Amino acid sequence: MTARLFVAITLPEEVAEDLAEFVEPRRTVDSALRWTAADRWHITLAFMPAVSDRSYDDLLERLGAAVGRRPPLELALAAGGAFPSADRAKVLYTGVNGDSTELARLSVGVRNAANGAGVTVDGAAFRPHVTLARTSAPMDATRWLRVLDTYSGPSWSATEVELIQSELGAGPRGAARYHTLEVFDLRSSGPR
Repeated sequence: MTARLFVAITLPEEVAEDLAEFVEPRRTVDSALRWTAADRWHITLAFMPAVSDRSYDDLLERLGAAVGRRPPLELALAAGGAFPSADRAKVLYTGVNGDSTELARLSVGVRNAANGAGVTVDGAAFRPHVTLARTSAPMDATRWLRVLDTYSGPSWSATEVELIQSELGAGPRGAARYHTLEVFDLRSSGPR
């Protein structure tokens, strides 16, 4: 059996609440956008589309070692962006400010740990962000980026990383359902 997993930093409640206050009045402005629920916001470090049961224990051990070597991170959410580009956007997001070098090192370490366990990791370049909305057809998001660029959230110290399972279609309105499988502390070893 295989599972869709990702490794992420989740947002503290006060950070998610601040972002939600900013996003909430904008959710009904454009019907083309499908806004992500606040309880699903996270910073993805690595996405693994198919983790087999036989790789799971090795993956946990390697993730614990990789995460435990990295220090806690001072982060803040700010501004906005679009994937793949502003003029052909399919995803709107808010960016992540702070310890960008350490955050990138953490992502590389997590990806290397997965590869070492024989798990395939999505090969997309790491661009730290929190997905806010998606659209099924590409759109010009220039005006949305001007709005998102006004956002500047509170800073926080990220002290843990989560291994999360994504079950496609199992959530509300056919969305994916997320379930945290393990929590790893930065500068420690192993899952909690």
